[in-house]
Amino acid sequence: MKVKDRMTADVKTVNPDTSITEAFRIMKESNIRRLPVMQGKEIMGIVTLSDLNRASPSAATSLSIHELNYLLAKTKIKDIIPRKQQVLTVSSQNYIETAAKIMRQHRISGLPVVDEGQLVGIVTETDIFDALIDILGVKQPHSRIDLYVPSGPGSLAEITGIIASHGINIINTVVFYDAKKFRYKIIIRIEELNGMEIAEELKKKGFEIESVMVIENDE
Repeated sequence: MKVKDRMTADVKTVNPDTSITEAFRIMKESNIRRLPVMQGKEIMGIVTLSDLNRASPSAATSLSIHELNYLLAKTKIKDIIPRKQQVLTVSSQNYIETAAKIMRQHRISGLPVVDEGQLVGIVTETDIFDALIDILGVKQPHSRIDLYVPSGPGSLAEITGIIASHGINIINTVVFYDAKKFRYKIIIRIEELNGMEIAEELKKKGFEIESVMVIENDE
């Protein structure tokens, strides 16, 4: 799955001279929490809802509502974003896990999507979560079998062969290294609401079954 499959293409933006009041309005009306800051076609940075809230006067201020509105309207985006802000971007052709890795590494919640110097979209942590849900195939009823396998080739092929011999479809398979147990773990989701028979057969073949769950609704 690529970034282009999950990004929002209709990106709301602001420029350095946009007021905080206007930025608040755009975020509220569009139900978003971040806005790329554009200088012409160049991305200068990103302003978030948290940035706007930090720049706003405290609720304990003695200013009147009219004074507050005046102050917010007078304060511009260029007044609150850091100078020479590092702008991290991703291409629409990058895989979604690349975007997730960049966001996790830099502790940010969204990335502008740029192709050939042009802003073409934005991808957020919500998009990443939605993609993960779809990739894992957890929206439909199924059984989930968690098991540990020995190192070396052939284990996954043997497991899928056993499941296939029962005429059961595999929805999703995830393999990862469990650093705490120094072993590989496999999570298999199958189109069968009783995975115990498969789990017992896998256990007889020497695989360590950690758990079997039936998921009839969304997790």
